[in-house]
Amino acid sequence: MFDVGFFELMVIGVIALLVLGPERLPVAARTAGLWIGRIKRTVSNVQQDISSQLEAEELRRKMKEHEDAFSSSMDGFKRDTEESLGHYQGPSGNSRSARPSAYSPQPASNAGTEHVDDSSARVSPHSETADTTPSDKPYKDI
Repeated sequence: MFDVGFFELMVIGVIALLVLGPERLPVAARTAGLWIGRIKRTVSNVQQDISSQLEAEELRRKMKEHEDAFSSSMDGFKRDTEESLGHYQGPSGNSRSARPSAYSPQPASNAGTEHVDDSSARVSPHSETADTTPSDKPYKDI
């Protein structure tokens, strides 16, 4: 930074010895060393703070880019889904009105079974009587 070599340091040392004298030179050198150490630590802390702020800013920028990409892909997915649902609903907008649902309740045929008024009763299609006691076990004859 300053490009100070050994010769320049020797000149500074000789001038300091002449100005301060042999009694005060060690104290002055120790004080100068402490100040230089503090300055180096402060500069190092500032550099670390700046680099951490730059890294945080870079992460925020990348996160924003990913958020924008995710948002645009979600918008495309939503648009495609709405388009697909629009094709499924047809031009009138009524969904499932023209098509019978596979899950719509169908009337059950009661051929071979007895009708019992008790909702907890189980009827076996192979027996003539209803089992009126609820059971967790499956039927033996099925």
